[in-house]
Amino acid sequence: MISNFNLNAVDIYIITGASKGIGKAIAEELLKDGNNQVVGVQRTSSIKHPNYRHQPMDFSDIDAVEHNLQKIFLPYSDATKLVLINNAGVLGDIGYIGEGMPNERFEFVFDVNVVVPAMLMNTFLQVYSNHPAQKVVVNVSSGAGKYPVDGWASYCASKAAIDMLSLTVQKEQEMRGTGTKIYALSPGVVDTAMQENIREADAGRFSAVDKFRDYKANGELASPEEVGRKIVNFLYNTNKYKEVIVSVRDM
Repeated sequence: MISNFNLNAVDIYIITGASKGIGKAIAEELLKDGNNQVVGVQRTSSIKHPNYRHQPMDFSDIDAVEHNLQKIFLPYSDATKLVLINNAGVLGDIGYIGEGMPNERFEFVFDVNVVVPAMLMNTFLQVYSNHPAQKVVVNVSSGAGKYPVDGWASYCASKAAIDMLSLTVQKEQEMRGTGTKIYALSPGVVDTAMQENIREADAGRFSAVDKFRDYKANGELASPEEVGRKIVNFLYNTNKYKEVIVSVRDM
């Protein structure tokens, strides 16, 4: 339903995975400003706000994503800022390649973590190519895209792909002189449901599991709300960041 949603809002933020964790924290922080409108793109909705619109979508169903993209990227003719935040992601099965990992799980991880973000970014740039608003794309990445973690091969590879995708598209935008900014943002180690899954892993399939259990036990995990505030501050000040690859830890 979009009846209560102002299509001519000043600033539009489209966030995938906004029903929980970091995505929800970003959305709720943005909604504190009445000039912001947030579109949450995911299967379920957990936010009730007049400036929030939920667009149902299952990122594991590529055909359905393709057929429903036009519902996400509405005209927003009076918007002065348009932001796409590709936040949704999955860790996938934890385990070593060649040791019983089902082949179809690779497709699932790459569909959700790489293919859908690429589709959304591609459509965002096409639909709004002539829109005069400031345009920003933030692809949520991970330190795991830069350093190999045993048991996380699919996740590491998918986040490395997000980094390079972001770098390449930023280069293209610069060559076209569009002024659009593309970022790959690593949020750090955050206390989310993904971290719960990591802590439950078998040490034989993920050697660093005790380190992640210690993060929780020692209170070293950042809260989604804390990270959400830092990311929103980043979104409000993207002109200060010249590099494509950025980290919340440096903010």
